[in-house]
Amino acid sequence: MDDITIYQKIQNNLSQKIPFVSFRKPNTNTLHLIEQKNNSVNLLKNYSQIGFLFAPFDTKKKSVLFEYKDCIQSSSILKKDTFNTQNAFKVPNKPVDQTKHEKLVKEGIDYINNNAAQKIVLSRKEKIDAHNIDKLTTFKKLIATYQAAFVYIWYHPKIGLWLGATPETLLNISGKKFKTMALAGTQLYSNTLNVTWDTKEVIEQELVTSFISKQLNTLKISHSKSKATTIRAANLLHICTNFSGRLSSYSSFGSLLNALHPTPAVCGMPKEDAKKFIIQNETYDREYYTGYLGEINIPVDSRKNKNNSRNVENQAYSYTSNQSSLFVNLRCMKIEQNTINIYVGGGITSKSIPKSEYLETVSKAKVMKNALVFNALRN
Repeated sequence: MDDITIYQKIQNNLSQKIPFVSFRKPNTNTLHLIEQKNNSVNLLKNYSQIGFLFAPFDTKKKSVLFEYKDCIQSSSILKKDTFNTQNAFKVPNKPVDQTKHEKLVKEGIDYINNNAAQKIVLSRKEKIDAHNIDKLTTFKKLIATYQAAFVYIWYHPKIGLWLGATPETLLNISGKKFKTMALAGTQLYSNTLNVTWDTKEVIEQELVTSFISKQLNTLKISHSKSKATTIRAANLLHICTNFSGRLSSYSSFGSLLNALHPTPAVCGMPKEDAKKFIIQNETYDREYYTGYLGEINIPVDSRKNKNNSRNVENQAYSYTSNQSSLFVNLRCMKIEQNTINIYVGGGITSKSIPKSEYLETVSKAKVMKNALVFNALRN
């Protein structure tokens, strides 16, 4: 199937309200399409199921699974598209948003200084008029612009439409080998990776790294980690530490996943204290923002058949041969009937400056804003 046909199917699925997900993994040129055969909302029952998982931030809420035995799957090699990465319009930053977010950050700092937490990741939801949004072209622009990101469009008529280009891997598993990362700290990219990080950003990243090390040690999982390095994600830079290791009889896919999510990069430390503060003070439901998404338990030896599609309906679960690739749902948006909701946030420590934290969210919002494409001038 060529990419034109896949894009046509995506447009048809949106028009006909058919549940689907289409995605391109980082630094690849293959576009995948998973179409569910019915309109049921199928929730994850156990971690041996095979399919595409869409999980919320709040672990008390259920994850949605497009189980591959109930789906039609196809893929295509993408042709190179080019887009103007500048906004076709300018979205003004609203003073009310800045005031509200800075107030939230101040409350977070007070909470941390009272020794209730070390770090809290606080976010906001920015709303933009969605009239005449070209959803498919926006998705294509995300693919063309953010080559190193996991780019997706996910839709279910009973849940909503989400798009994103996330730079952060939550967990990659191939057989018993796994990889994950600690990603934190943010500054604007300015033609070089040779930058200096301030103390606040370094501490924030070290907290995430320490958390992952502790969780892996608790599960008695043998692992190694890289040195912290600066990486680029679109117009932003982050500090990254990579982890790799091998699962043992003391652990499983599900227990490792539950131990990692939500990480301090999207929640805070201690996890439960930070999560409680977020839910009580952010004043909106994150839903799937800072959750995670991706394929789970895809059999290695049956990823493609003669029709360039993947057929896993009759494949038995095999812990030693399956692959899972899950990504943190950052740099994302939810498109409703008349509104585009863009989600942005940042890690707060005792050294945070409220105005700087707000400006960081403005920079992060540009990743999604730069991808928006409209069919006509907005009213």
